Amino acid sequence: MESEHLKIEHSGLVFDVHRSGPARGPWVVLLHGFPVNSMCWDKVLPRVHDAGLRTVTIDQRGYSPGARPDGVDEYRLDRLTDDVLGVLGHLNIAYSMVVGHDWGGIVAWHLAARNPDRFTGLVAVSTGHPSAMAVALTDGDDQRTRSSYIKDFIADGAEDRLAARGGVLLRRAGVSADELAPILQPGALTGPLNWYRAAFTGDIAANLACPPVEIPTTMLWSDGDAALGRAQAELSGRFVYGDYRFSELRGVDHWIPENAPEAVASEIALRSTMY
Repeated sequence: MESEHLKIEHSGLVFDVHRSGPARGPWVVLLHGFPVNSMCWDKVLPRVHDAGLRTVTIDQRGYSPGARPDGVDEYRLDRLTDDVLGVLGHLNIAYSMVVGHDWGGIVAWHLAARNPDRFTGLVAVSTGHPSAMAVALTDGDDQRTRSSYIKDFIADGAEDRLAARGGVLLRRAGVSADELAPILQPGALTGPLNWYRAAFTGDIAANLACPPVEIPTTMLWSDGDAALGRAQAELSGRFVYGDYRFSELRGVDHWIPENAPEAVASEIALRSTMY
């Protein structure tokens, strides 16, 4: 069983990457969301390794201390997906499954849709296909209400408000103090919040536009998610043209990797045997 922490340079940025798992087996790249870096997968990885899979986790743009460029445009989705492809290229990983939670799920949908020759399967956790989200936002008030916090995240001064009193607002949302510690370092919140600013300012539809996905896909959603509702999850099947599985967790909140790691690992293992 190997476990290696790496510093990988791509496009002038340096990413913190963890490569681990058995010496042989299919690769899985796991992408974190906001505001927790790749430590969100800590309880998932051992179970995935037990299934015979090797893993790569990346502290993405804005989260790795060496990958915090200035400017909102530096955090567009095309930059975020290119980072993942660059890291995998550096590691000589030609094919892998892609797994993403929250914002990592959005990146994963785009990677799967635009690079079907590079990814053997997709497991999206919590976050539905961007087109499904667009429909959910248009057709009803529920998802608009759930997403109303985004206005606060893209506003001037959001960093100070979220960092105040040791990140109390994020802790109330279910993030632990240990998980918040890296992002509460001076200047560390701007990059992650720029993900929101890059996507949710200007032409939002164009910023998020994503083709249908043609590779085998699993959508894992929890009914206790306060931010991402049922509609955007269930509608995702309309935008998958390959084998598709919808899996619902009951009584679990938004933080599925931390609070239901067994379920996440099981879906990854199942998807790895189906492509």
